[in-house]
Amino acid sequence: MPRDIPISNGSMLVTFDHDYVMRDFFFPQVGGENHTIGHPCRFGVWVDGQFSWMGPEWRRDLRYDASTLVTQVTARHDRLQVELRCRDTVDFHLNVYIKEIVVKNLTDRPRDVRLFFHHDLHISGNEVGDTVNFDPPSQALVHYKGKRYFLMGCADQAKYGIDHFACGVKESQNMEGTWRDAEDGELSGHAIAHGSVDSTFRISLQVPPGGQAMAYYWVCAGTCYGDVTKINQDVRQKTPQALFKRTGNYWNLWVSKEFYPGDGELPPKVLWLLRQSLLVVRTQIDNGGAIIAANDTDILSFARDTYSYMWPRDGAFVAVALIKAGYAEVARRFFFLCHQIITPYGYFLHKYGPDGSVGSSWHPWWRDGKRELPIQEDETALVLWALWLFFEKFHDLEFIKPLYRGLIVRAADFLVSFRDPTTKLPLPSYDLWEERHGVHTYTVATVVAGLRAAANFTRAFGEVELAAKYRDTADEIKQAMQVHLFHRGLNRFARNAQPNPTGGYTLDMTIDASLVVIWYLGVFDTHDPLVASTMQAIRDRLWVKTDVGGVARYEADYYQQVERNDIGRVPGNPWFICTLWWAQYLIAKSQREEELQEALILLQWVADRALPSGVLAEQVNPYTNEPLSVSPLTWSHAAFVTTTLEYLEKRRMLQRFSNGGAGSDGGVSSLPHDVLAHPGGQYRGRQKSPAPHTKSS
Repeated sequence: MPRDIPISNGSMLVTFDHDYVMRDFFFPQVGGENHTIGHPCRFGVWVDGQFSWMGPEWRRDLRYDASTLVTQVTARHDRLQVELRCRDTVDFHLNVYIKEIVVKNLTDRPRDVRLFFHHDLHISGNEVGDTVNFDPPSQALVHYKGKRYFLMGCADQAKYGIDHFACGVKESQNMEGTWRDAEDGELSGHAIAHGSVDSTFRISLQVPPGGQAMAYYWVCAGTCYGDVTKINQDVRQKTPQALFKRTGNYWNLWVSKEFYPGDGELPPKVLWLLRQSLLVVRTQIDNGGAIIAANDTDILSFARDTYSYMWPRDGAFVAVALIKAGYAEVARRFFFLCHQIITPYGYFLHKYGPDGSVGSSWHPWWRDGKRELPIQEDETALVLWALWLFFEKFHDLEFIKPLYRGLIVRAADFLVSFRDPTTKLPLPSYDLWEERHGVHTYTVATVVAGLRAAANFTRAFGEVELAAKYRDTADEIKQAMQVHLFHRGLNRFARNAQPNPTGGYTLDMTIDASLVVIWYLGVFDTHDPLVASTMQAIRDRLWVKTDVGGVARYEADYYQQVERNDIGRVPGNPWFICTLWWAQYLIAKSQREEELQEALILLQWVADRALPSGVLAEQVNPYTNEPLSVSPLTWSHAAFVTTTLEYLEKRRMLQRFSNGGAGSDGGVSSLPHDVLAHPGGQYRGRQKSPAPHTKSS
């Protein structure tokens, strides 16, 4: 089930599912310890002897207040004749999650409405050895284990503190938990429980006929009892209302950047999703710099693991979106973390936890009777590529200086050395989809871009010979791509190549959307015939030919596969990233403003498939548009931000040139293609590709 609304301050992340049930509570790092591991923390209503937990019985609408990370949720229950208007936020400074509840009485009689809040914590990811107790000094419940404390407090219109509660046992001795005890409207008052525990408390509101009443609920997080009681005092002294106001103001300021378009430059829904995407991206980034791929624990049922890791590749692409949008500090923290975790040998491993620890992996260190590196080489190369874009944008030499030798030169030296001495191509590694081992055209292109970025840095730092080595190696690899990875008969690049024992390669000619990087990273000119033929094959073979549309990852994609029998019509599920890659290609090759229209339609296509909150999943069902896999996927939102900003930049440039800013004819015909293309690459002047000499299978 998608996480419809995430809220975060970079240290605490709280997520809600489609039913408006709290499902994830990360602290003290985004993507680190999840203290619910997906178990629901319920919110319910008792009135007139009837009870309902928030869920399918309620008609719900889940959104954010405009340009903030403050939710705006309405929920109506016709049988109970009650409507709730709720707001949720994580304070931008304090580690506290706060909920505001306005209860509207839909009858013409006064009513006793009881709100119930249930906590099913698995502190530090498991239920063993937890304790929950009623804390008399704070009139709150406290869950704790080790150095993790959580205080649950509340206030109604008359007072602060709770007086109806229950602490109990769950998942043991056939006990379901205190949430079951709440369904008669009463609680036991049991004041402590240990082991596998849960808790519930209630707030009682007297609501006049046709009127409303308000209450607040909050969860403070800390590493000791003193931390959470101090935050609880701050909430009371500052008031929940004030915390909502300041947090809304903070995020409104954060997302208000100078790049925003003027009237008419973007359709309203696309502009809305641009803002929401930036905010959603920020919820998935830890304050320590880790850009987490996704925080949706429902994926545990698929592989008993999550996306709550930092992949350097995903992080690099997300960092580029932040760079383009002007968020220097967030990107800076990511690159600093990369500097800390890169191996002494100059490569990144598969993935990392938010604290920089090595993440779980399925890439072996031993293969076919010999040792190999369990890496995806693109992850190393793309960090260099993104870091150069950061420097081009912000010219922050003081930041780059300490990273120069330990990250830039170290990684570039590895890219130079990790090559086949005969073919000059990189040695085999795993692809970006983490499924295949080989020499991948996508990965090879990222290595070229990474080495060019390193050459730019070393030249800027005055190391001319080192710069020449990196530049010459990049050129050598590009030539090898044309010789070994381009199939002359099919007139397009291969997905990957498998080394043959007797020399040469066997090509895998499966169409893969990731081939887009051959032009996006500036390896080949956007208008090069080798690029055009490859990109046309992507459009012809990977476009989903249903009413949903969109671009699949590759032919016969099996991950989360919906259609297994008609691969020609549905080669795979539509991915937001892959669809936006095609839009970026349309933007890059456009030479007149009207040619951008198809790309704008694709931006609208993405916006139309976002949840009402603006959240984007990884994939959608090719027949129903239903979100598939994890949601939100940070990379999906970053790709939307990047594509939208590239659209705006290209549109404005074409308008300037059409108004006389280009050549003597006032048009764009006199512009070299490279000026109109390569949004993610380095301009090197126009180059004509030599004819490829390719071995095919």
